[in-house]
Amino acid sequence: MKIGILECGHTMPEVEAKHGTFPTMFARLLRHGNFTFASYDVEFMEFPDSVEDCDGWLLTGSKHGAYEDHAFIPPLEDFIRAAYAKGVPMVGICFGHQIIAQALGGHVEKFKDGWALGLSEYQFEGLGTLKLNAWHQDQVTRRPEGATPIASNAFCENAALVYGKKALTLQPHPEFGGEIIADYARIRRGTGTYPDAMMDAAHARAALPDNNDDAARQIAEFFTQPRDEVAHARQA
Repeated sequence: MKIGILECGHTMPEVEAKHGTFPTMFARLLRHGNFTFASYDVEFMEFPDSVEDCDGWLLTGSKHGAYEDHAFIPPLEDFIRAAYAKGVPMVGICFGHQIIAQALGGHVEKFKDGWALGLSEYQFEGLGTLKLNAWHQDQVTRRPEGATPIASNAFCENAALVYGKKALTLQPHPEFGGEIIADYARIRRGTGTYPDAMMDAAHARAALPDNNDDAARQIAEFFTQPRDEVAHARQA
């Protein structure tokens, strides 16, 4: 199965040099699945020719807000709606989670209670408690029609959403292991964007075990589940 990774943003150069790009991180996360990957730098306006160029799409995180005025956001929303209409499955992570919700009629905003940074616990339907790394202030505060919540915690009501067999989206970052979070906290501490105490706590929790592999299985199972809409399918 060929998955197109839509790069909605880029990690920091120091992180990329050590851990790879976002597409590299997701290929590593999904290494046990029978997937091939293609990447498209949509932040810099590199879009696929068609929503049917790949068997599924994965939308990455980004430093940008889904509600901000950037050239790539309107065509990305058009792409999301077209893929949704065709039944080409999508997975969205962090910004990807948010932009899919916004494109389909939900609401995203800067959350009044601030940041979620580092390892956090989420209650997942059917999976119980999963510990995944978060790095966000924006949240989906109103779900679009057709979106069902499947994970939450006290800070983030809509931590994961499923749209039937068409989309699965997660607010946390299963592609971020503890080493990546530790580097984020080290590099960005003292920039004035994040409370120092939260950064210190995120760095301290980075050594604890996570459930990234459980999230990876959920994503892989979502992509590979049987679907009636097979017209778009192609062999990798």
